[in-house]
Amino acid sequence: MKVLVTGGCGYIGSHTVWALFDRGHQVIALDDLSTGVRGNLPSDVPLFVGDVGNREYVDQILGTEKPDAIIHFAGKIIPAESLMDPLKYFDTNTAKSIVLIQAAIQAGTRQFLFSSTAAVYDPKVGPVVSEDSHTAPLTPYGSSKLMVEQILRSAAQSHTLQATALRYFNVAGVDSAGRCGPAGANPGHLIRTATEVALAQRPHLEIFGTDYDTPDGTCVRDYIHVSDLASAHLTALEHHAAASIGSFSVLNCGYGRGASVLEVVAAFNRVLGRPLPCEFVARRLGDAPALVANASRMRALGWRPRHEDLDGIVASALSWTRAMATRADHHISSRSPLEGAS
Repeated sequence: MKVLVTGGCGYIGSHTVWALFDRGHQVIALDDLSTGVRGNLPSDVPLFVGDVGNREYVDQILGTEKPDAIIHFAGKIIPAESLMDPLKYFDTNTAKSIVLIQAAIQAGTRQFLFSSTAAVYDPKVGPVVSEDSHTAPLTPYGSSKLMVEQILRSAAQSHTLQATALRYFNVAGVDSAGRCGPAGANPGHLIRTATEVALAQRPHLEIFGTDYDTPDGTCVRDYIHVSDLASAHLTALEHHAAASIGSFSVLNCGYGRGASVLEVVAAFNRVLGRPLPCEFVARRLGDAPALVANASRMRALGWRPRHEDLDGIVASALSWTRAMATRADHHISSRSPLEGAS
């Protein structure tokens, strides 16, 4: 199968590209490289550099490459930032997705998989949510994703499209072979931030709120390893390849159990062999007390996760961040004394 992956140089996108590549699918990537890194891709996967909202460019790619399916990752992903700049999120995540969906329908692309989020759910229905749970996003980020789901549902019913929205819970870890990983900081992501604290790139980890209605007072989340999430996309793609056109489905992607912020900190303490510096601060806007996936629908398709251990997720994240820091230090130390001088 030939698959176009938008945002293919990003964190989840690149892991999915590798999963598709390893399975023998023909993959092409589209990324504007605003946050993604070309080195995250296999060297022989073609990369088109551009914006998914550029209809002329997208039409050119689809017309030339004629992919059987599109997996759409490109978008903004930080809930707290969306509260400060909601229009950017509705533009990038919603409006540009409409452009891509329209292009896919016109080109006759059969399958469309969309990168959605557990942030679409009403936090009052938790802690465990199924795909049929009530949706009421707390942030423009969640709203921008839910809008695309609703658009896809209508588009699938009206056109020759088989569409799937995968709702991610909290994604962490990196490829076990070290072939790709996150690029840059994500201030909304606990494990990413904690790795930077562990390696003295930040002074301490801020824990937002200790008075939630959870066992230890801190937020509870379902943490899924990025390689298992990539395999979930592969499972959905291959399972739905024979599904009837005009259908739309939603799939939760998580393990079905949660870990609190303090439990994540304890995992870091075990892996590091020392305490992680932490500071308790006030609650953060847009955070639900607990959010855990009922992922039985995903498992019913044959998805079998292989990286469910929280300590293993933490260890892989630390390993990648250490490697990136070492690589950066080597690059700086190997520069000529005149490089960068003004």
